[in-house]
Amino acid sequence: MNLYVRLFTRGTMLPQPWRFFSRAAEDLALQRIHKVLCVAEKNDAARGIAELLSNSRMRRREGFSKFNKIYEYDYHMFGQKVTMVMTSVSGHLLAHDFIMPFRKWHSCNPLALFDAEIEKYCPENYMDIKRTLEREIQQCQALVIWTDCDREGENIGFEIIHVCKAVKPNLQVFRARFSEITLHAVRSACENLTQPDQKTSDAVDVRQELDLRIGTCGAHFVSSGAAFTRFQTLRLRKIFPDILADQLISYGSCQFPTLGFVVERFKAIQAFVPEAFYKIKVTHDHEDGSVVFSWKRNRLFNHTACLVLYQMCMEDPVATVVDVVSKPKSKWRPLPLDTVELEKLASRKLKINAKETMTIAEKLYTKGFISYPRTETNIFPKELNLSALVEQQTQDPNWGDFAQRILDQGGPTPRSGTKSDQAHPPIHPTKYTSNLQGNEQRLYEFIVRHFLACCSQDAKGQETTVEIDIANEQFIAQGLMILARNYLEVYPYDKWSDKVIPLYQKGSRFQPTTVEMVDGETSPPLLLTEADLIALMEKHGIGTDATHAEHIETIKTRMYVGLTADQRFLPGQLGMGLVEG
Repeated sequence: MNLYVRLFTRGTMLPQPWRFFSRAAEDLALQRIHKVLCVAEKNDAARGIAELLSNSRMRRREGFSKFNKIYEYDYHMFGQKVTMVMTSVSGHLLAHDFIMPFRKWHSCNPLALFDAEIEKYCPENYMDIKRTLEREIQQCQALVIWTDCDREGENIGFEIIHVCKAVKPNLQVFRARFSEITLHAVRSACENLTQPDQKTSDAVDVRQELDLRIGTCGAHFVSSGAAFTRFQTLRLRKIFPDILADQLISYGSCQFPTLGFVVERFKAIQAFVPEAFYKIKVTHDHEDGSVVFSWKRNRLFNHTACLVLYQMCMEDPVATVVDVVSKPKSKWRPLPLDTVELEKLASRKLKINAKETMTIAEKLYTKGFISYPRTETNIFPKELNLSALVEQQTQDPNWGDFAQRILDQGGPTPRSGTKSDQAHPPIHPTKYTSNLQGNEQRLYEFIVRHFLACCSQDAKGQETTVEIDIANEQFIAQGLMILARNYLEVYPYDKWSDKVIPLYQKGSRFQPTTVEMVDGETSPPLLLTEADLIALMEKHGIGTDATHAEHIETIKTRMYVGLTADQRFLPGQLGMGLVEG
């Protein structure tokens, strides 16, 4: 029996959490619901949702975990007044691991881990959360899952269902679906409850079991060690006992390709052989500065050939203007923001790494300031009221006037991308705030400015291209006059500047200020930045928008790679050794 089949026949999947009733039976069951347990993925989200649904009149009390509070309030649901009990977990409540005889590293041959029995259990540090759920569900007739609406959130939801149905097998279970923690979104979620998605949760269970059996990228399962991780670590510790005595050498199906990109770029730099090149450069000074004309051949790698052409130009170094073309030029406003672009732009523009970016974005989301930050969508849905979102930002002293101009000039006209995950809209601000500090404020401001820029107009300019001829060699210069900055007024992260050149007439002749032959060398590629690495991971399908930051952090914490002074990735000896074998 192959591994894939075993995963689905071993019996580790959680059972279906609901039964199908007739319409009359369903109505009768709903009438019997007087108290509902609601469970969010984090305490901040639970508090935020409870504040909105209770109009800030909820009653707070303690659970067994001091980090996960309980919020009670009355709400109209299922056609009647019910008591809502809102609490939270702290991410995954349950963990996969091998049964005890296989957890110790020297207990078996790593090959045995491919067939070893796996159990799903509650780790000791989450037992207080589990006890809270078990206590609270006893008095409730229904359970509503309020975890994040993505694959991990669906799986966490089924972990909550598993714990609660162990206490109350006939419990009715519902799923609240939302993309932001705002009054409209959470009320809509209450009015449109659905069923949890078993297949989505099963997909996460399969991935977790594969990670555990074959290799894991994160720290969640490292205690017992996946097969390749255990084999690799024990083998290399034996070969290099002094160097790797306490080093965990993990294997991961996403972690290793990520490391491979870093090593591949480093090797390309090491193997690079510079090559000399030669080109002709022409300048023409005028009252506003100097115009540089670039050779249409760009460059030659043969010194003699370039020298001959240069000497021909110097025999009669008078330039003839052979063409002048002026045309409109636009600099496109940014596309709506998805997770990968947020990570890349925050790394490049704000110098905030991907892990910190997503941590901050999660906080902003649970506080209700931005929409759900894990999305593959860069197309705003038609039903999203963009004008209302823009209007919220008109009160800001820095970008409020720009937001108002968007409304005065006909309203938002966002660019549309090509990607949609059919689950969440692009990342956008959902509420105005001026009370943030540090990197939270910087990231929130970036998301707001990006949103306003996207809803604005492209920058407009006029580009002039002048082509000249010297001894049958052509050279080109370009000038730019910016006519309307538009989105650039609110988006300082993009640069576009005027480039002044004098007025040239087709057929006119002039004496260049300089005509010179210059040389240079080809340059090696640069080491990868974090934004470069994320782009490569996305291009080659390594990980997901939700896990890129995690995989990069893993190869850093395992010391497979380090960072240079300018924040570029450099492979360490261990990283090189693992890839090179």
